[in-house]
Amino acid sequence: MNILHKYQEKRALLASITGGILLAGSMLPAAASDDNKFVFSGDVRAGWLEYNYGNPDGNPEINKGHKDSEGFYIVPKLSLTTPSYSGFSGKITLAGATDFGLNDEDKESRLFVFDPVENEPFAILQELFVEYNSEQNHFLVGRNEIYTPMIDADDYYMLANSFAVAAFKNSSFENTGIHAGYFYEMAGVWDSGANGTEFHSMSDASFVPQVNKDEADDTGIYYGAVDYNNSTHHAQLWNYYATDLYNTLFAQYNLIKKTGSMGHNFGAQFIDFSQVGKLKSSETDIDYNIFSLKYDAAFDNGWSIASGAAKYSDGDGQGSTLGAWGGYPYFANGMIFHFFEAGSLRDASSYKLQGGYDFSKTTKARTALYARYTYFDLNPAYSISSDGQPQDFMKMIGLQLKQSYLKGGYFAATYENHKIDHEHNVWALRLIGGYKF
Repeated sequence: MNILHKYQEKRALLASITGGILLAGSMLPAAASDDNKFVFSGDVRAGWLEYNYGNPDGNPEINKGHKDSEGFYIVPKLSLTTPSYSGFSGKITLAGATDFGLNDEDKESRLFVFDPVENEPFAILQELFVEYNSEQNHFLVGRNEIYTPMIDADDYYMLANSFAVAAFKNSSFENTGIHAGYFYEMAGVWDSGANGTEFHSMSDASFVPQVNKDEADDTGIYYGAVDYNNSTHHAQLWNYYATDLYNTLFAQYNLIKKTGSMGHNFGAQFIDFSQVGKLKSSETDIDYNIFSLKYDAAFDNGWSIASGAAKYSDGDGQGSTLGAWGGYPYFANGMIFHFFEAGSLRDASSYKLQGGYDFSKTTKARTALYARYTYFDLNPAYSISSDGQPQDFMKMIGLQLKQSYLKGGYFAATYENHKIDHEHNVWALRLIGGYKF
């Protein structure tokens, strides 16, 4: 069965299920706009996921042993938010994932919806927090799908990450946010280095070797940040200190301008990873940085371009850090594939060019199309294939269709072809849709 036929078949299945979700969602009470009412909300998501590594048997000498995987899932998420009393409010979110027994358990290892060891449906208390809001201060404590550059809910797949966190933000200064907080635990099958269907300490959820996790002994991550944004200039500086593992420094500046019918976004980014504490005296080495540039342009007629370039320094630790805890702020990655298929990104460079068209700018159709080319220039002295050969390049070609329906319906179809030196060609298809209410 060719890819186009399979796409049409799975899209029809997904459309029928999404239609049922839309009908069910339309019968639920509308979320109250009044802050003094309880608000019931949710997101019921369905997805067909397929990854073809040319490796049906999981041969370790092909694509790092990554095995061909495919499956269909339903992921419901229901939330209840309390009224606000003197600035205090709370929220509880229940989530889960199931395949109704439809999937082949032997073909799910690279899908990261269920835990890869238990490989079974699950339910989780995704959010449970109390927060306080005033004109200048915000404080939150509990489980929350929080968004920061390097530790993030990363809600672009089937189920978002969630974190046990204490987070504070002060907005006393004009256009400026001052952040401080502590991450204690994480749950998230897609981005956790532990059992993602349960909450584990941040050290256990990291991507470092197990010996370093054991030495860190269930430690968390302290963070602080300054974020300035006046709609034209956006400058941010974040620091994350993972006790006895590594420190992450994130700095980014964006210049956002509109000239006539064209919007511009110039960006520069610097990220530094450096080992600290007990890991510093271990055999694991984390000491490198990434410098990146981007330029995006969007036209009033719906056309857009997005470009980026990144340079990885000649230091080690990429495999222990990239993508950990849901952080994906990088300027030059693929649509589906990022770093994990390369032998190493040490001393590598990456480049991205994307074109798109948003039909909603000129028609009533809420549809957008995107095409992306990503190229990684690898250093063959460090990047080695599964069968021991040096790798010079990795490249991806991705296509994406995004649509929205009614007030809360959405659908995204993403296909990407991946090729890397001395490995079998890879492709992946994601059909994800649902309804938010």
